[in-house]
Amino acid sequence: MTAELVRGQNHTLPQTRLEIRVSAGSPVVAGATLGDEHGTVRGTEWVAHPGSPRLPGLEVSRQAAADHRLAVDLDALPGAVHRVTVLLALPTGAGHPARFGAVAAPFVAVTGLDGTEIATFTLIGLDTESAVAALELYRRQGAWKVRAVGQGYAAGLAGMLADQGLDRAAELAASIQDAVASGLARSVAPPPPRTPDGERVRHPAGPAPAPADPAPPRPGSEPLGGPTTAPGAGATTGAAPGATTGAGAGNAAPGAAGGGPIDYAHPRRQTSAPPPPPPTAPSAAPGQPAPPVAGDATGWSMDERLYNQIWGMFEDLARAVAAYRSAVDFAESRMEQELDRALSDPRHRMGGAGDVARERARDKCQDLTARAREVLDRDLAQLAAESAVVEPALPAPYAGWDNPVWHGYRVPMELPMALRLGELHLPERTDLRIPLLVRLPLERGVWIDSGRTASEAAAATGGDRLRRLAMDSAVTLAARLLAVYPANEFSVHVIDPAGAAAGALAPLTDAGVLAAPPASGAGGVSAVLAHLTRRVDLVQMAVRAGAADSLPPDLDTGEHLLIVNDFPHGFDDRAVTQLRYLADEGPAVGVHLLMVADREDARDYGPVLDPLWRSLLRVTPVADDHLVDPWVGHAWTYEPCRVPEGSRVLEQVLALVAAARRADPR
Repeated sequence: MTAELVRGQNHTLPQTRLEIRVSAGSPVVAGATLGDEHGTVRGTEWVAHPGSPRLPGLEVSRQAAADHRLAVDLDALPGAVHRVTVLLALPTGAGHPARFGAVAAPFVAVTGLDGTEIATFTLIGLDTESAVAALELYRRQGAWKVRAVGQGYAAGLAGMLADQGLDRAAELAASIQDAVASGLARSVAPPPPRTPDGERVRHPAGPAPAPADPAPPRPGSEPLGGPTTAPGAGATTGAAPGATTGAGAGNAAPGAAGGGPIDYAHPRRQTSAPPPPPPTAPSAAPGQPAPPVAGDATGWSMDERLYNQIWGMFEDLARAVAAYRSAVDFAESRMEQELDRALSDPRHRMGGAGDVARERARDKCQDLTARAREVLDRDLAQLAAESAVVEPALPAPYAGWDNPVWHGYRVPMELPMALRLGELHLPERTDLRIPLLVRLPLERGVWIDSGRTASEAAAATGGDRLRRLAMDSAVTLAARLLAVYPANEFSVHVIDPAGAAAGALAPLTDAGVLAAPPASGAGGVSAVLAHLTRRVDLVQMAVRAGAADSLPPDLDTGEHLLIVNDFPHGFDDRAVTQLRYLADEGPAVGVHLLMVADREDARDYGPVLDPLWRSLLRVTPVADDHLVDPWVGHAWTYEPCRVPEGSRVLEQVLALVAAARRADPR
């Protein structure tokens, strides 16, 4: 049975030799990009287009046409490829439409070699876009799936290629359009279908196929993957670029500009050896998905494979819910249209005909919604099964405080690649939690919002309790950072001007893991800020001069975290300036801010503090939905990592950290 997909929906592919057929209302350019495990296109040699139509396992048309056939052999793709994205673009120049909204909606079908349709997708809702990522084939848990994307780009082909991480995207886009405009190989027919044995069916008058291009080089010392790029400014359909919700949502991700989309960065490690193969999933019954396996993603260590697997679960949950919501919206919209038509018909205004028409429209809506929910429940059940396998296998830095792995904790010898900051979930299934991981070392500081105006949950919490919860969150985060760094490579400083956080800070002070007692009063605030500002200045000057050996022998070159409580009370203009400096320049040289503050309390400072807030990652001490994902723009509910009631795990971990520091004083 053919799967008729809607935007965001996926479907398992039963075979690896496929054809992708494109039908459009006017000539379009068809191409495809290859992506690594993070969806990044590593170079122009990973793009099949009319000027370079063949890659290993992939062949596209050499010309613009209203109909295309793209040949795909997933088994023949390079091993580093985990995603194939089919791209459509309108040719430039006079006589061609400038936007997809002016032509019939393109139709894309994934078929077997015998022409049997596996999945279809109609790209509706396009308007000003001149390029669109139609669908993608991607590898998940050892199996290939197809996902309906439908992501349009008003910035055209260049914007679409840049969005996939390709360098010099504008140049390649221009060369593709030039190849189409100059009529390169216009006499060559589109690729003919292949027989089940993989051989081409050659037309009698057609030329013989040219030799395939050489395989793209397998990277050796290149990064495994750069940051995952959220939909860019040119993206106008599908995902919601820049979508944020709640106060301060623009501050919600590393590297995001104010008001921009969250950028959840993927690994950027240098490597020199081939990755170990992921675990082999147990065989599944015919027609059933393979049982989930912890660490089945690609990576150069188990920790990295788990990290990438969590990201895959995050994306799958986002897109599965997006498909469900889109289907429900469509069903309700169609019901409203049918009701309007029924009410506008004079024959339905009398008697029972109108009631019958309305009932029929509601039944159709309920049927479509039920079918969409059935698909969603299937996907959620699979993700829940995967989560049940992955969560117990997580190492301590990725695990919640209730995970038994913390009871076997030992101070590590090297820094992990990420740290769990909390959990994310969607209202469609609140018990399915996705760990929110941030890369280490931290790329930006953290602001724990203690304000009651931040969210409805905060407003329902008493002010004193909210401030205590915010400081408790800061202490547990500092404890996690101390626990995942090797002994004496991470120091924590505290500024508490009025001494109001003594109770919350007790786990840190009692364990003796602070660099110094919490600083209070104007003198204490000034001394700590001067010390850390001096460290940033000296390290920056040494790095820029290439003279790291010239640093003073008493300078601690380890990572530092400054917890600031009750800001802005007790801070003068000079202190505020120093905090802004540390927030902007500190992370690059190992000094990080952890602010516990209510934005409303600093309103008197006006816009002078806006750069400080924008440079920090905002989280909340209570559940809040101010974070959004970079794929479809969902508002995710964030919950901080909490120590279970009555548990002594935090004190036990800090005691081991303190003991390791005493044993290795350096």
